[in-house]
Amino acid sequence: MKEIKVPELAESITEGTIAEWLVSEGDSVEKGDPICELETDKVNVEVNADYSGVITEFVKGEGDDVEVGEVIAKIDENGEASSGSSAESNTEEAKEEPKEQPKKEAPADKKQTEPKKAGEQQKVVASPAARKRARELGIDLNDITPSDPLGRIRPEDVEHSAKSSKEQPKQTKSDKKADTSSEKQEFDKPVEREKMSRRRQTIASKLVESQHNAAMLTTFNEVDMTAVMNLRSERKDKFAEKHGIKLGFMSFFTKAVVSALKDFPYLNAEIQEKEIIKKKFYDIGIAVSTDDGLVVPVVRDADRLDFAGIESEIAELGTKAKNKELQLSDLQGGSFTITNGGIFGSLLSTPIINSPQVGILGMHTIQKRPVAMPDDSIEVRPMMYIALSYDHRIVDGKEAVQFLVRIKQLLEDPYDLLLEG
Repeated sequence: MKEIKVPELAESITEGTIAEWLVSEGDSVEKGDPICELETDKVNVEVNADYSGVITEFVKGEGDDVEVGEVIAKIDENGEASSGSSAESNTEEAKEEPKEQPKKEAPADKKQTEPKKAGEQQKVVASPAARKRARELGIDLNDITPSDPLGRIRPEDVEHSAKSSKEQPKQTKSDKKADTSSEKQEFDKPVEREKMSRRRQTIASKLVESQHNAAMLTTFNEVDMTAVMNLRSERKDKFAEKHGIKLGFMSFFTKAVVSALKDFPYLNAEIQEKEIIKKKFYDIGIAVSTDDGLVVPVVRDADRLDFAGIESEIAELGTKAKNKELQLSDLQGGSFTITNGGIFGSLLSTPIINSPQVGILGMHTIQKRPVAMPDDSIEVRPMMYIALSYDHRIVDGKEAVQFLVRIKQLLEDPYDLLLEG
């Protein structure tokens, strides 16, 4: 019997959640075949079989959290594909040693229950559904007596065990069960409970971690988008004809950010213990909203790309994000992030830093407002509020304000950006 373990995924990923088993117990697989899909905090990856044989047992079920190196399934290299019960039978026979006593099951059963009571978890054979229900009710699988003559624990066995232990005093192991009951009594009206996905859990913990670990402040400014919008109107048809892609706002903002980062390098840095690492590259993260949550793919070497190159990169990464095709390499190593809440109608917000970066620029919706011009006349202009959240540990308020003013200047006179591009 061989064990299938969670493989090394990437340097920064140590755990994941089993999203879906792609095979069933009793199925025959070849070495290298995908057997399950693992959801990590960044991307979904397939786990492949390390051996050829028959899947005899799922040690972990769908929805279980697993770590790198943890056993998730067992495979019999000498087994033959069969229905679930036969495969289970093969597994039990393998455990029983070469003894073959067809009807003398009683001693064998006794033998099997003893190690369970001794707490040998590896001897427990249970369906994924049974394991999941046992976790929900806080019940130890070793304490359950299976009704299946082959010794396999099924969901009904778990339910029966839960009913029989209802009158017993509360134990620490049944915390989850108690929580479940109290949660149901907490609401007088209907509610729907939904388990957080691995990615949503990671987003939540990372955002809280960022707020705890950084001295985060936000400064604001507003940009008159007239010049950018006029330039886009003038050039959009020729641009699309020449490059096969639309000229959007993100290339202007990316170019402006890169230029401002060169003037204020501490916003393109990070803190490592007692050192400040100033980055001499400009890998700009572009926040993209997906059904599973926010992801931040990275436009590499944005300083070396022209407007068409930036627009193409952003379009490609956005498509990959929506189709769940992003690779780990697409998400790692950004030096600064831009997020655009304006596409959802946000007028103003305070974006949270994408740790370990020390700055993030927030774009917002363009809104026509009356503006006092230099000659004291009033004109209606397309205005956008922009926000810079920064880590005050290494970026002073003066630098942050000047950084944002520099971006404002570049966007209000975008021809300089075109010359740079």
